Amino acid sequence: MLLTRASPTLLPSTSASPSPPSATLLGRSRGRGGLVSASSPAAGQHRQVRRSVMAAATGAVPAAKLEDADALIDSVETFIFDCDGVIWKGDKLIDGVPETLDMLRSKGKRLVFVTNNSTKSRKQYGKKFETLGLNVNEEEIFASSFAAAAYLQSIDFPKDKKVYVIGEDGILKELELAGFQHLGGPSDGDKKIELKPGFYMEHDKDVGAVVVGFDRYFNYYKVQYGTLCIRENPGCLFIATNRDAVTHLTDAQEWAGGGSMVGAILGSTKQEPLVVGKPSTFMMDYLAKKFGITTSQICMVGDRLDTDILFGQNGGCKTLLVLSGVTSVQMLQSPDNSIQPDFYTNQISDFLTLKAATV
Repeated sequence: MLLTRASPTLLPSTSASPSPPSATLLGRSRGRGGLVSASSPAAGQHRQVRRSVMAAATGAVPAAKLEDADALIDSVETFIFDCDGVIWKGDKLIDGVPETLDMLRSKGKRLVFVTNNSTKSRKQYGKKFETLGLNVNEEEIFASSFAAAAYLQSIDFPKDKKVYVIGEDGILKELELAGFQHLGGPSDGDKKIELKPGFYMEHDKDVGAVVVGFDRYFNYYKVQYGTLCIRENPGCLFIATNRDAVTHLTDAQEWAGGGSMVGAILGSTKQEPLVVGKPSTFMMDYLAKKFGITTSQICMVGDRLDTDILFGQNGGCKTLLVLSGVTSVQMLQSPDNSIQPDFYTNQISDFLTLKAATV
């Protein structure tokens, strides 16, 4: 029998994501007598005690290591996969992904790919999947760029109002497809402010929403323009595609994520953003309605605790953490971490090899 934890109370879609788990010393465990070797029996006992203390303090059941992949696969109809750190890292496909996706499709499972990365539109992500040799159609892809446009549609955002974008081309393309006027984006990346005596910066009074996503062209002009719109335009919305601390621009290291851009606008406006990406339930609600999915029949697979796993838990899904991205087993089992998935494993290709133990 496949056991899963009870789903937590659903969080409102506008809630900010919690702080990521605190970093811990890797490879060492501190005991009463000093540092203990991670490979010693004492270290193992110490880690178990720490995990037990963490579980008792937070009420969370420690995640189980996935041992019977077939049982998990058979228990759900749909798998939602994060992309960065699960399917690929940067522009490099993670080993075993094509075979794993093919196997799940052969079993009749619906596959959906959800990413907080807003730099591309769904069509652009479709081309990335194709370039990596993966057969994924556009209707199976949900990026936070699309979520921003879909949210504006869901609230009947006035078509005579404009959206100022701090972000990249993906957001612009999705706004265009949804029929919304926009300004900003990469074209403002070269703009500078000359701070002369008496200088006054103008802004468009018809901007009714500022959408902030990951932006490699981020600058002070954008910070000031977005701040003026939010502060001075009555009812102007502050929408964030995500608050991820880091992202995978390459497979060599972690890079500052979209949360750094969102944080700058939050700091200058003192206003919390409405987050449409993970772990907000907006995308989960949208997917459940679009495909007619019961969330208890979904397994969310991701590499981040505070976005992917919390996204699944907020939506009432089963959750599987993979260690192929930003989260290590030390972070998962840290007493400072209160977010525990149902299961964890090394990478999604473990679905091909992990079978129930035979008696």
